[in-house]
Amino acid sequence: MSMAIKHALKTLRSEDFSAWYQEVITGADLAENADVRGCMVIKPYGYAIWERMQRILDDKFKELGHTNAYFPMFIPIDLFEREAEHVAGFAKEMAIVTHHRLEQCDGKLVPAGKLETPLAVRPTSEMIIGQSMAKWAKSYRDLPILLNQWCNVVRWEMRTRMFLRTAEFLWQEGHTAHETEVEARREAVQMHEVYKWFICDVLKIFGIPGKKPEYDKFAGAVETYTVEAMMQDGKALQAATSHYLGQNFAKAVGIEFQGRDGKLQYAHTTSWGLSTRIIGGLIMSHSDDDGLNLPLAVAPYHIVIIPMLKGESSQEIMEYCQKIKAMFPASIRCFIDTKEYSAQNKKWDYVRKGVPFILEIGSKEIETESVCVTQRIPLEKQSIPLSEFIGSIEKMLADHDAILQKRNSDFCNSKIVHVSSYNELKEFFSSGNTGFVKAKWSGTATNLQKLDELSVSIRCIPTEQSGTIGKCVLTGDETITDAIFAKSY
Repeated sequence: MSMAIKHALKTLRSEDFSAWYQEVITGADLAENADVRGCMVIKPYGYAIWERMQRILDDKFKELGHTNAYFPMFIPIDLFEREAEHVAGFAKEMAIVTHHRLEQCDGKLVPAGKLETPLAVRPTSEMIIGQSMAKWAKSYRDLPILLNQWCNVVRWEMRTRMFLRTAEFLWQEGHTAHETEVEARREAVQMHEVYKWFICDVLKIFGIPGKKPEYDKFAGAVETYTVEAMMQDGKALQAATSHYLGQNFAKAVGIEFQGRDGKLQYAHTTSWGLSTRIIGGLIMSHSDDDGLNLPLAVAPYHIVIIPMLKGESSQEIMEYCQKIKAMFPASIRCFIDTKEYSAQNKKWDYVRKGVPFILEIGSKEIETESVCVTQRIPLEKQSIPLSEFIGSIEKMLADHDAILQKRNSDFCNSKIVHVSSYNELKEFFSSGNTGFVKAKWSGTATNLQKLDELSVSIRCIPTEQSGTIGKCVLTGDETITDAIFAKSY
């Protein structure tokens, strides 16, 4: 009789993916639901991951010439009304401030002081930042304007899930204004490439870069670029987007400058963003039935040392732990946990938090000049001579990242299928399958209701195209364009 494998989590991915996802978040102590409906509290460990993401991206943005600024979170409704497509795209998600004070009435606080012009709580900042750009850009010499903002936004979601979809979330939003269309398009593509690098190379998440179909662009954009990541349940997650906005927003808010020919013209603008949703993507891409798994770049700790303190030997054990920590290169983030909990409980806490290597150090390790190490991937425990461990730790950490990336890539590639007709597309999704389906698409919005019936959408037109000719699975028309179809978050 085979023994059932014990895991650090009670819920397995194969049993209930949604409940497993929530348990990973709870087990790793990343976040919890707030008292305000639809909002969450990002706890210190979860926020440490976001801080590492911020640092990496912020450095990259600045390397490319962008500077950080901050703009108001309250945006007058009449400002949104200047760009009809934009306001229509966000109208159902906006939180609106209508009053400016509270008053006592029958022992209760009630809103009073009605605002003459209602204010939207920032769902995105194209209009409010564009208004400032209109003041700053008077000549072609003032361009380009390359801005980024780290902030919170509010989109009033009815059905929420931590990190993936909450009423308030954190993000960065880049906004740029350019002299020419060529420069602006180049900027949008460049930032799309930055996101592809961050998601695929830094976070080790499998993603397909491409363009959004015309009908599914960002509200008010000319073109939207996306990275579509596949989660372990086969669903797609829009990981980050970059938009070429043309002159639409410049005309709406008056970003007008004197060109090289002395004539007034409108700037070409872009916007691009990535949010804390990517933490949800990280969880669903790499975690397993023992909890969270993290790539080195964003892991708060690479190594945690747990001293197994006992009586008179406690000081000697602590000194040995400090000695081990001092032997690691400065690039390795190491933490010695001296909290008064059992070593076994602490170990499993760190397994659930996805720490790559956990060392348990007691008198035995001192006597044998060794370390007792639990490696997170694969989850196994062994005793290694200290000198051997120190000499191999950098390679072991690199292997950790390589395993994460290969495991995720192999899984996702195994879930990509090709179909050549709507009947094949329908059979695949109607049978309960999930994954990315690559098929031909004519580029028109014709027969999209067929996808709605399957709860499927066109996620992107991949940057890499096969170049073959085939028939559109929705219209039957001959086309050269490949598209990715999937269920999504």
